[in-house]
Amino acid sequence: MLFSAILTGLVLGGTYALIAMGLTLQYGVARIMNLAYGDLIIAGGFGAMLLFTAMGINPLIALIIVVPAGFALSWLVYALMLQPLARRSPNRDRLEGDSILATFGLLFVIQGVALVLFGANYQSYSFLAVPIDVLGTTIAANRLLAFALAVLFGVGLWLLLSRTRFGTVIRAVAANPGSAPLVGINVDHVARLAFALGGGLAAAGGVVVSMYLTFSATMGVIFTMKALIVVIMGGVGNLLGALAAGLILGVVETLVSSFIDPGLTLAATYLIFLAVLVVRPQGLFGKAAR
Repeated sequence: MLFSAILTGLVLGGTYALIAMGLTLQYGVARIMNLAYGDLIIAGGFGAMLLFTAMGINPLIALIIVVPAGFALSWLVYALMLQPLARRSPNRDRLEGDSILATFGLLFVIQGVALVLFGANYQSYSFLAVPIDVLGTTIAANRLLAFALAVLFGVGLWLLLSRTRFGTVIRAVAANPGSAPLVGINVDHVARLAFALGGGLAAAGGVVVSMYLTFSATMGVIFTMKALIVVIMGGVGNLLGALAAGLILGVVETLVSSFIDPGLTLAATYLIFLAVLVVRPQGLFGKAAR
C-alpha cells in the first residue's frame, strides 16, 4: 500500500514538474507572471482528446501537433500583447505587475472558448488504461507513460539549457537582463522565445495530463497555482528545483489522500509551500539575494 502510494505520487509529481518547467522559463527569463498558463495546459489536454477521439490519433503523435501549436500561440501572445508591455515598463517589477493584469484577462478568453467548445463537464478518454505490475504493485500503463514523458521533456530541456549556445543565452538573460545586451544579446527576442518555449511545454503537459486524469475547461487556475507553487518552492528559474518540488508535492498529496483524507491534499500542499518559504525564502535550490 505504501509503495503503491509513493509510486503514484512520483507519477503525479513528475507531471507537476513538467507543467512547472514552462512557467519557470516564462517567469524566470521573460519575467512574465502568466496567469493563463494553466488554461493553456487545459487547451493542450483538449487538443489531445479531440485528436484521439475524433481522428484516432495517438496522444504520443498528438504531441507533434499540440506542442508546436502551443509554441506558436504563445509566440503570438507575447508579440501582440506582452512585448509592448515589456518595452514600456521601466523595470522588471513593473512588467511583472502589468503581465499579471494582462494574462488575467487572457485566462478568461481561453477559458471562455473552451467552455463554448467543450462545455463545463469533466472530460477524459481511455488510452493505455491497462494494469502493469511494478515490483508487486499494479499501476496503469498510461501513468507510467506520463512519468516517462515528464522525465524525457525534463532531461531534454536541461540539455538544451546547459549544453547549447541558445541555453547559455537564455541563462544569461535570466541572470542579468541589463548586462546581456552588452555582449550582443537581443533580450526581447530571447524573452519571446523563452515565453513561446514555455507555452510549448505547457501544451505538452496538457497532453500528458489528459492521458490519465479527468479535466475540465475551468481547471486551468488549479494547474496555474500548482505550477507557481512548484516554481517558487524550487527556486525561480531552477529546473532541478522544479523537479524536486514537483516530486515532493506529488508524493505528499498522494500519501495524504491515501492515508489521511483526500480533502486535506490541498491543505497539505500549502503547508509544505509555507514551510519552504519560512525556512528557505529563495526556494529549495534558489540562491539567496545579497
